[in-house]
Amino acid sequence: MYRGLSLSFLLCAVLLAPQQLGAQAFGSDPFARQGDTKARPLNIEIRSSLDFSRATATGANGGSIAIDPNSGMRTVSGSVVDLGGSPFAGSAVITGEPGRAIRIEMPSTIKLSSATGGSVEIVGLRTNLAAAPRLDIYGRLEFAFGGNLLIKGNVSGQFRGRIPITAEYE
Repeated sequence: MYRGLSLSFLLCAVLLAPQQLGAQAFGSDPFARQGDTKARPLNIEIRSSLDFSRATATGANGGSIAIDPNSGMRTVSGSVVDLGGSPFAGSAVITGEPGRAIRIEMPSTIKLSSATGGSVEIVGLRTNLAAAPRLDIYGRLEFAFGGNLLIKGNVSGQFRGRIPITAEYE
């Protein structure tokens, strides 16, 4: 029996205040090291939610749907059939002190649930960021994120969850 999975997600950014992070400000030198205590607070804005779109599980074995953060392309595997729709990687913009190095953390696993009591997991969250991300000269950093949706068993419904994203100055 085919069971439809309508997968859409609400994302929540968790942003810590700079005082909690030990974030440090600097004067006119955007590449100055830590030492001052007047850092412009980091702010994160989710531009688009991570959306795996629509799929159908064709059996109890489950499967997975992967969204690549670089291309936004969806890959379906296992006993899951792609039903079309518009999947896309999530995107966010972080603003703060120009030129500052930052660290962005995302959880390794997110549990999503439906109103009918079913649940699925997102694992392997990843971004398209370079190894040492840094805010540009305008104090902005845009990035995309994706991951793998694991479907275990025969679940159905519209699944929602929150992905906490933490950003802090290095």
